[in-house]
Amino acid sequence: MSSYDPKNIEKKWQTYWTTNNSFEPLNESSGKPKKYILSMFPYPSGKIHMGHVRNYCIGDLYARYYRKQGFNVLHPIGWDSFGMPAENAAIKNNLHPKKWTYENIDYMTKELASLGLSFAVSRQFATSDELYTKHEQQLIIKMFEKGLLYRKTTSVNWCDDCQTVLANEQVVDGRCWRCESEVHQKDMPGYYIAITKYAKRLLDDLESLKDKWPRQVITMQKNWIGQSTGLQFDMWFCDKSKAKLDDKFDKFSVYTTRADTIYGISYCAIACEHDVAKYLCEHKLLDDETIASIAQLQKQTQLQKETAEKIGFDTGLTVLHPITKQTIPVWIANFVLISYGGGAVMSVPAHDTRDWEFATKYGLPIVQVIKHDNIKQAYTADGELINSGEFSGLESTTARENITKYFELKNIGEKQTNYKLRDWGISRQRYWGAALPFVHCDDCGLVASVNLPVTLPDDVVITGEGNPLANHPTWSDTTCPKCGKPATKETDTMDTFVQSSWYFLRYATNPAKWQSEAISKTDSDYWMSVDQYIGGIEHAILHLLYARFFTKVLHDMGYIKAVEPFENLLTQGMVLKDGYKMSKSKGNVVDPGYIIDKYGADTARLFMMFAAPPTKELEWNDSAVEGSYKFIKRFYELSEGVQKIDIKLIKNINHDSLTQDEKKARVKLYTAAKKQHEVISKTQSFNTLIASCMEAVNELKNIKNNLVLNEGFYILCDILEPIVPHLCWHISDRLFDKVNFHDKLSIDENIFQTDTVAMAITINGKKRSVIDISSTATKEDILNIAKKDTNVLKWLENKTIVKEIVVPGKLVNLVIK
Repeated sequence: MSSYDPKNIEKKWQTYWTTNNSFEPLNESSGKPKKYILSMFPYPSGKIHMGHVRNYCIGDLYARYYRKQGFNVLHPIGWDSFGMPAENAAIKNNLHPKKWTYENIDYMTKELASLGLSFAVSRQFATSDELYTKHEQQLIIKMFEKGLLYRKTTSVNWCDDCQTVLANEQVVDGRCWRCESEVHQKDMPGYYIAITKYAKRLLDDLESLKDKWPRQVITMQKNWIGQSTGLQFDMWFCDKSKAKLDDKFDKFSVYTTRADTIYGISYCAIACEHDVAKYLCEHKLLDDETIASIAQLQKQTQLQKETAEKIGFDTGLTVLHPITKQTIPVWIANFVLISYGGGAVMSVPAHDTRDWEFATKYGLPIVQVIKHDNIKQAYTADGELINSGEFSGLESTTARENITKYFELKNIGEKQTNYKLRDWGISRQRYWGAALPFVHCDDCGLVASVNLPVTLPDDVVITGEGNPLANHPTWSDTTCPKCGKPATKETDTMDTFVQSSWYFLRYATNPAKWQSEAISKTDSDYWMSVDQYIGGIEHAILHLLYARFFTKVLHDMGYIKAVEPFENLLTQGMVLKDGYKMSKSKGNVVDPGYIIDKYGADTARLFMMFAAPPTKELEWNDSAVEGSYKFIKRFYELSEGVQKIDIKLIKNINHDSLTQDEKKARVKLYTAAKKQHEVISKTQSFNTLIASCMEAVNELKNIKNNLVLNEGFYILCDILEPIVPHLCWHISDRLFDKVNFHDKLSIDENIFQTDTVAMAITINGKKRSVIDISSTATKEDILNIAKKDTNVLKWLENKTIVKEIVVPGKLVNLVIK
């Protein structure tokens, strides 16, 4: 009997799969039902980590399973290869970002291959490939032409270390999501994608993902989109305030979801970046100290303003209450965000906690308009209106409706639906990204480029200071595509989330068409949507929201039929060691290459699927890895004692003629077989499926009947192939010519009808043994057999049985003293 040699077995089958293009999908015209399985593609950082291993092994499990179910499976891999780390490496190692990136891709491709992952390698690409950039730039220009991309100057999140703009979603606790440096505000021109035009659809279509996506992800997206319905109206400056503002402003708009509290307005607050606030500062209409303080507040990020102590400045301006016409003071406040509701709010301190804190700090009036007894804090719930003119006595819900109708009837306001979602700023001041395909012409303005792709210069100097493209001496020099006069190329590059927002559609296009079109409608209509998407929960808002948006835009443009990119979503848990996420700084990293070299890829894969359910955190455990290896080794050694027979014999086993042990083994085998579909298509509890297979193997150890052993490996190799593919192909090839992967054994339900039952024997409530006993045995027979069981006898020595309990078909409990 040969010993288990994972290195040779795995090398043999990886070579076979590569040579035979075993995992390439059939053409889209094949007519076969399809499954599109996709794990979020990796950034080529240099080496794969255990998070990669878990992510791609989960995806591979799905892909391999559905291939054997007769589906045409697309299971691609590629590289999300633009981004700041390449520029940081260029500075650190004096290496060009492109060279660093593509060398990493080559190395990591080999690492992934060592795991035996069943990728469609013909569809592999990197988002930094010039061909991908060309098509992406064409899509961006089309979005520009449709009014979905525009350029404006606004206050942006700026990271000094990365020297680039960050989207709101990329600012985490006031810091850059990449380098963790503090982020501040800066006025800059930039390009914006009008994702807000799709806010309602992005929100409404989440309903179609119910029970297919994790509830947590759907909730996070709903909260980020942040729909609210309220009243929009104007606050008009009094004549004295208009004069102070040189008649440049006569009003500003506010929005509220609590129209029922409108009689409680005691002040209005505007953002530091509001046009009125800017005018006051620029024209020295406030004292120097106040102007300096406002300038500092303008540099704060949204999160910093939301979490900072409330700070405000009295502008000396007043506006008129829209109903009572009483004068109301206007303050500049750091808690008001320019990005929401126009940067101005009506403040009702009696019924809003934030307004209460501000009012009590600065001694502003507090007017109660909803009846309640607690006057020591803001009352924010609904209730009966008081001090509200003709609306007094109404409940809040009715009052909101009536007051809104009053405003609309008087033509002084209107009902409006707002969203917290803001347009997506995609401008980045870096080199290693896809160039924005536009030129600036003094005569024609902003003009789309015509010679695509707009490629990056190779002779670039990256110092970490400023925009490398803007600093290049000649790259930005060009001519206007419209008038032919000298013009300047746009030097901003795109946010890398643009690339990951449509890459799945590129995979769904046959590579034979890649040169001529970005997305083949025929091909994508066959493959899309992705049937199973796998990735981390950390992408719940950024990537997943942007990908959903791009899919809807491309649908509207006629590129694709799909309206949602990912039919089902699995968010896998992190891999931890010693209770923490693996990281070099904590010194708790486990190198996948080391595990593969020591135990083999199948062991790594089995451990990843067995140690925890895929959506839960997985704690690394060296002894559990060793246990996975031992099981695989035992499985291999048991198979070596099995002699190959005619498969027809396996399909015609006479169950009644078998021994009790053989019948029991078959029950375990077919229990695992029945569980497979439910686990993979519904519960995702892969660990329980593996446990069932282990139980079956334990029963097979005691079997000498070669026919039953053949049947056992016929079934188990098929079940375990998506998890430990190399060994299962090896055994199946020797015993069955791999027929077991597509010719399934039918399950005879009669094998589950046994004339014996397994009963646990407990002593003083603790399980001590399990016995198989006739289902027709009497209570006396059961007790006699239980008390004679070898494992029980030692617990009864020198003891007295004081009570005997028999639960038929389940357990025997002996109470002793």
